[in-house]
Amino acid sequence: MVLDLANQSSVTSFILVGFSDYPQLQEPLFLVFLTIYTVTLLGNSGILVVIRINPKLHTPMYFFLSHLSFLDICYSTVFTPKLLETLTAKERMISFRGCMTQFFFGCACVITEMFMLAVMAYDRFVAVCNPLLYTVAMSPKLCALLVAGTYTWGALCPVILTYSLLQLTYCPSKVINHFGCEYSAIISVSCSDPSFSQMACLIISILSEACSLLITLASYVVIVVTIVRMPSKGGLKKAFSTCTSHLTAISIFHGIILLLYCVPSSKSSWLLVKVFTALYTVLIPMLNPLIYSLRNKDVKATVRRLIKSKLCSQST
Repeated sequence: MVLDLANQSSVTSFILVGFSDYPQLQEPLFLVFLTIYTVTLLGNSGILVVIRINPKLHTPMYFFLSHLSFLDICYSTVFTPKLLETLTAKERMISFRGCMTQFFFGCACVITEMFMLAVMAYDRFVAVCNPLLYTVAMSPKLCALLVAGTYTWGALCPVILTYSLLQLTYCPSKVINHFGCEYSAIISVSCSDPSFSQMACLIISILSEACSLLITLASYVVIVVTIVRMPSKGGLKKAFSTCTSHLTAISIFHGIILLLYCVPSSKSSWLLVKVFTALYTVLIPMLNPLIYSLRNKDVKATVRRLIKSKLCSQST
């Protein structure tokens, strides 16, 4: 889709405020976010490598986990480099095209990840409730269709929202009180009526959040009922252990997004908006590989084997 950006606004660039109101925190924040970003890239890349080289991990659950790691790398890369730039550069500029591109890919990543987590909840539902037919029920074709569906919806929503933003005109002041092109921050510098765009955003947000949460909650309600009915404690413990990592990731992801929705839309709350946005754009992509790897014996065993092979190759 080719968009004529020149006709949408006379503004060619925006100024990102970032955390410039706190100059004494610029260097510490830069080091913190750089460390988190490095851990994010290493952790998620490590998950992808481990899943690829270990045949035991060639299962539907790890197929979905590999896509989650890929999304975390993309999502973090959309925002973090620009965030690091705003913490070090004197001119915190972003072009109009760059801003809309960042918004598009950021929105695509968060919606796709939202539904990827819902798909993973369905996968855990099948694994716990129908373990004997798990590999048959979660066939490679079905897994591919589920992943394709999440990416399709994740791409369609930001197309609509980005198009609605491109129809607006923007104020000459062009100062965005944020470290990136987040939706509410872009809307705040619009000089035209954003009602259509806000309505589109509201509908897409409610629909996406409600559908993903409904799939997740329905899956886990059935899982809990199945676990409670299990006669053996060993089976109960095994079933519960397969879900705890995913449930932790879902709770953190949706919890932070819901907190962001609860922040009042006023000038005094912009700091909270920035903090919560930083949590789900920078921190969550780092936590996911830690959550899934620390509780997984197969992943930890593969990592140990990799480290041993590297040490052995260096010593010879």
